[in-house]
Amino acid sequence: MDFVWVLVAFLCGFAVKQIGMPPLVGYLLAGFGLNAAGMEPDSSLQKLADLGITLMLFTIGLKLNIRALLKTEVWATSMVHTGIWTLLVAAGVLLAGWVGLSQYLELPLVTALLVGFALSFSSTVCVIKMLEEASELKARHGKLAVGILVIQDIVAVFFLVASTGKVPSIMAFGLLGLWLLKPALHRLVSRVGHDELLPLLGFFLALGGSELFYLVDMKGDLGALVIGMLLASHNKAAEIYKALMGFKDLFLIGFFLSIGFTALPDWDMVVPVLLLTAALVVKFGLFFALLLAFKVSGRSSYLSALALTNFSEFGLIVADLSTENGWMSQEWLVIIAVSMSLSFILSSFIYRRAHHVYALRKHSINRYERRGSHAHYERPNNVSVLILGMGRVGKGAYQALEPDYGIRICGVESDSERAAFLRKQGINVIAGDADDMEFWESMGCSSGEIDLIMMALPGHMEMKSTLEMLRLSGYQGKIAAVARYDDERSELMALGVDVVFNYYAEVGAGFAAESRHLLEPAPAVPAGLS
Repeated sequence: MDFVWVLVAFLCGFAVKQIGMPPLVGYLLAGFGLNAAGMEPDSSLQKLADLGITLMLFTIGLKLNIRALLKTEVWATSMVHTGIWTLLVAAGVLLAGWVGLSQYLELPLVTALLVGFALSFSSTVCVIKMLEEASELKARHGKLAVGILVIQDIVAVFFLVASTGKVPSIMAFGLLGLWLLKPALHRLVSRVGHDELLPLLGFFLALGGSELFYLVDMKGDLGALVIGMLLASHNKAAEIYKALMGFKDLFLIGFFLSIGFTALPDWDMVVPVLLLTAALVVKFGLFFALLLAFKVSGRSSYLSALALTNFSEFGLIVADLSTENGWMSQEWLVIIAVSMSLSFILSSFIYRRAHHVYALRKHSINRYERRGSHAHYERPNNVSVLILGMGRVGKGAYQALEPDYGIRICGVESDSERAAFLRKQGINVIAGDADDMEFWESMGCSSGEIDLIMMALPGHMEMKSTLEMLRLSGYQGKIAAVARYDDERSELMALGVDVVFNYYAEVGAGFAAESRHLLEPAPAVPAGLS
């Protein structure tokens, strides 16, 4: 990647971060800015973008449960939404063209349907980045959103087959035998260790799965996803995920920059771009209504729909194929690219306030729920200490306090499956989202029963959101938290946390405390030498 691209991407990402927006917005702006300045992308940029998407889908697979895709609220919501949205957008474009709002909106029926189909998909890159930043991939709404994205990817495969006329090879049926390789893959991962071989193995499996699917004329990214799913049940899946996170985020910068190099808009495109961007409200409403119809709770429906309210990079693929086949003009490729970029910016900005808005408007949102779909939290009895997040840190804190507090200590885990697993081990834990206002209301925070809340949550943004929910619920007890960096520690202290443990800086002190008993009593120092 050219040094100038790196410099501009960094400056734009840094600038938008200072105003509270995610860096990806800056990368998008950097791409359009470099394009406007007359710079030409080379092949390395697209290779980086493709590698970033491949790694991203592989890491999604590491966290994906295949049973989640078979749930009606996942596959039915995805399929029905695609059909209804395509028809609605096509009708809207034809109507706008008929009244003469823009020359670009005067389209034949087939082209209008293609525009609607291209914009029916949600961005896998954008949604996963938002959910990762908020540490919500394992939450109920996160699982729903990811499941819907995977179903959309499968639909994309069928579209590519139909539009290109390229039928998968007969050898594609042999891919079903990949499940037979699962035990061998698990043994390989178990023996690879924890050093630099682990991320290298992740690269090998992600790229290998992609190449394997390409060889049988199928979408390569789908292969990376499938290989990741084969490893999802391995106890080192989370470790592989963390080892690849930095690489994935770095390579995805190439993807966001490449969008800006697609094309530049002109003033005549303003009307169709604004209309399509405004249609995101309809997209949100349609997702929200469908999820509610399939008996998903109001909160999960609201958060999943909000995360999915954007346009997908797949829209560019549809537009590109359509222009090659003469179904769509080159100008529509630009319109879709700009609309997609705007949807990324709006989605990233709005989702950061999603939990705050729900806390203030939960009764209005939940009024549309179907009977029996509302989530109810279990309230533990006689609990004075809550530990939020039962990963390695939270579980370790629980085990250290349990001898003194017994049943008065309780863990809180957002992943319901992990919560059930921990309960089988005899750990007192309940399933709940720490950034859900209703969860804290059910815990009776304002009653003073809970003396201490320990936040062992994986993300800094999630901790800040949880602190806001605690403030709104009227909690007056003590709060402890963990942090990775000094600036995060200072920010949490400024937000009212009583004790913040920097486990990178203070692990040495803990190690010494655990080892002190191994030392013999130090010899007394003569008074004259003290």
